[in-house]
Amino acid sequence: MVDYVEKKGGLRMGSYFWYWGKSSDDGRYHLLPYHCLDVAAVGWLLLAPDKPVTKWLCSKLGVSAEWLRQWFVFCLALHDIGKFATAFQGLKPNLSEHLVPAVQGMPYNERHDSLGFLLWQKVVKPLGGTLEPGQKIDISAKQLRAFEPWLKIVTGHHGIPPKEVLNRHQDFFTENDEQAAKNFFLGVSHLLLNDINLDILANKQFKKKLQQYSWVLAGITVLADWQGSSLLEDQYRSDEIPLSEYWFKKALPQAKQIAVAANLTPTACAPFAGIHHLFPFIKQPTPLQEWSTSVDVNDQPQLFIFEDVTGAGKTEAAMTLCHRLLAAGAADGVYAGLPTMATANAMYLRLGKAYRRLFGSEKKPSLVLAHGARHLSDAFRESVGLPDNTGENGGYAKGESSGEAYCHAWLADSRKKALLAEVGVGTLDQALLSILPARHQSLRLLGLSRKILLVDEVHAYDPYMNLLLQTLLQAHAANGGSAILLSATLPNAMREDYVQAFCAGVGCEARVLSENADYPLVTHVAPNVFSEVAIETRKEVARSTAIDWLKSEQEALELIREQVEHGRCVCWIRNTVGDARTAFDVLSCCEWLKTERLSLFHSRFAMIDRQRIENETLAFFGKDSDAEMRCGRVLVATQVVEQSLDLDFDVLISDLAPIDLLIQRVGREHRHIRDEGGNRKREKGATDRREPPVFYILAPEPSEAPEETWLKDVLPGTQAVYRHVGQLWLTQQILLKEQVIAPMNNSRTLIEEVFGEEAQDHIPEALRGLSWEAEGDAGGKRGIARLNRLDLSKGYSRRSAEDSGGWDEDTNIPTRLSEPTVDVALVVEINGPLQPYAPVKRYPWDMSMLSLPKREWEDVRKRIPQQWQSRIDELREKEKALTWVEVLPLVDGLLPCYDKDKGWSLNKEVKRESD
Repeated sequence: MVDYVEKKGGLRMGSYFWYWGKSSDDGRYHLLPYHCLDVAAVGWLLLAPDKPVTKWLCSKLGVSAEWLRQWFVFCLALHDIGKFATAFQGLKPNLSEHLVPAVQGMPYNERHDSLGFLLWQKVVKPLGGTLEPGQKIDISAKQLRAFEPWLKIVTGHHGIPPKEVLNRHQDFFTENDEQAAKNFFLGVSHLLLNDINLDILANKQFKKKLQQYSWVLAGITVLADWQGSSLLEDQYRSDEIPLSEYWFKKALPQAKQIAVAANLTPTACAPFAGIHHLFPFIKQPTPLQEWSTSVDVNDQPQLFIFEDVTGAGKTEAAMTLCHRLLAAGAADGVYAGLPTMATANAMYLRLGKAYRRLFGSEKKPSLVLAHGARHLSDAFRESVGLPDNTGENGGYAKGESSGEAYCHAWLADSRKKALLAEVGVGTLDQALLSILPARHQSLRLLGLSRKILLVDEVHAYDPYMNLLLQTLLQAHAANGGSAILLSATLPNAMREDYVQAFCAGVGCEARVLSENADYPLVTHVAPNVFSEVAIETRKEVARSTAIDWLKSEQEALELIREQVEHGRCVCWIRNTVGDARTAFDVLSCCEWLKTERLSLFHSRFAMIDRQRIENETLAFFGKDSDAEMRCGRVLVATQVVEQSLDLDFDVLISDLAPIDLLIQRVGREHRHIRDEGGNRKREKGATDRREPPVFYILAPEPSEAPEETWLKDVLPGTQAVYRHVGQLWLTQQILLKEQVIAPMNNSRTLIEEVFGEEAQDHIPEALRGLSWEAEGDAGGKRGIARLNRLDLSKGYSRRSAEDSGGWDEDTNIPTRLSEPTVDVALVVEINGPLQPYAPVKRYPWDMSMLSLPKREWEDVRKRIPQQWQSRIDELREKEKALTWVEVLPLVDGLLPCYDKDKGWSLNKEVKRESD
């Protein structure tokens, strides 16, 4: 093989040593061929024959581990061939006289990843018929054509498939560049493609399989590029040595060092030793937990759907099942996806120590928190790279601190890497990004492959996210993953959707589900496995709560006064922030309620205040609260108290809401066993000594023939948030009939009488127009989800998102459809300068932030006095944290916009906001 054509100006023409691949600010550079081999060497280790992902890929592609490793490492060596473009090299024009000079009129206006695929198509692929004398390659033209999908995978190493529509390579590459790329291709072919049969590349069945599994290979490519690009600057090489020498003496040894530093070797699972080993605080397992310890499991992908009442121990049952699936070889890790950052934080604390027992005491598996504000979690921040920290116990017994959580620093520095950890906890959004055209989605898909996807509160998602979750389940099953879905309230149609999606992914027939299934219920689906198992629940949570109705806010206020005078603690859940603030303001003026016994909790607080209020709420109303804390205390809240917060109220009031949310809310009443005063009773066999629970619902007068304004006349904010008025009417009707919420007896009836297909026929004529509008909105959201999701069957290519145009850099495909919001940093004036609202040393700007509807921000921005704008601009230039956020000074007439105990307000009712 030769790597030059002629000499010109002292440099070999066509030499691949003319090109830099990495550079530093001080002028040092690392030659491109060496960087390409660095990445290939990492791939050599990632695809070692004993790696679980290698074994799985080989079983799906029908090739040997040795073949896949040798072939794909060769492909990885070509990942950066786009950097042979003089257009790219011109980004650093004066690095060295030994590098190609810049060429005027050759701008770098296409990314090097797409340029690499263009170079392959126009220059390297036709190579079989254009070899120079003395050059030799043992690859046929037919085989070269079959390289194309593999080159899409590796040139798309920055997390987006390359463009396929570029035509004129001459706009970016000189003839010398082309020759250098050809020579490099020949060089790595001779180095890495010895004694390998490439005939399979052109096999039609093999190419079809490749489309499905190209996404995981693309994830491996991104990972290899990240790690292979992590050389320290003193490891850069700019001298010329043979490729084989660099490969064996530099690239491979350095890759081993990188692998040790990244610590991505899967941690071996500990043998399952029973639920008491995993959760020592459990004295008597619940029936669901008992079932999780005994159900037959194997090493195949499996779907479990847990439907049980709040407080039945679903999380511990799910983690017990996770341990058994790990031990059976069905998975290599776990990712728990939650609806919100707050619920993810709570789950992270709950799993803090228990997850270590999945892998054995001598191991250090990583537990990663994955969401946009995780750096504000003390528990996560303290866990990074530290094996034995202490922190909050998250509701576990003393000595069971979440500080036992350990997270390797390499995994912690990016949410995109978080799914690679053995155990991850975060918002479901982080997993949904794996099936949307978002940069590095393939890395997320790789991280999820052969993991157990644990989705809590699965009923909590709107039609858009629900359809994306179905798409994720199908892709996850196809990639060898298992899933456990948790819910207290799940319509039968939704359960069917999840089962069908999973079966489509795993390639088995979806059985017909029982229309009159029992409750609680576990649905178990796997190849050759289908069961719907009725489960008992523990006596303490098999409660029945009577329903009573309130016709006006005044009746609610009178009820609260009566309960406060009897020393009970009360929560009123309102459906909008505006309604919550109104109720809070009215109660603040009541002489019979002490100000210090009243609090407000919603989502429109700056982070520092929200954290304080959440902690106070858990202290006053949580499982460890006592009679003195609870006596005569009132909380006005929104939906923020529905999920994952362990709260226990003596009396609960709620605005009318869909039945699934009411069932969720009622789980916050009499959640724990207490005496007459409200002190916790923990002895075995204890019974609750409080008055029997009653769930009060504020709603319009019942009517068999309601007017169109039936709901809006009483709860206008509720109608703006929950637009399917017909289902709210159905909710009231079934509760009037049943008179109680008793999940063990009537949960399935309550759900199907509101959400079932036949139930929709009973909606009154006057409400059908509003209901059809809501159905149309839901259908529109599902339609948008179908457009936005990737068509994974088209393989790792731009065509996978051609319906949405989602791979375009200026297109942002969301994980949620919601009203546009704006992040706003609150600032105050202290002795002249503008300062963060939050007086803290760590992350003061993050702690001063709140999220507002964009329309509200546009309104308040007009109120900012002009003389403050220049000071805001100066502050932005000084503080990088404010680059992409809005700034609101709490001064003069803007002071009423925010209060530490009331949160955000524009001094008018905002009718379309919830939470």
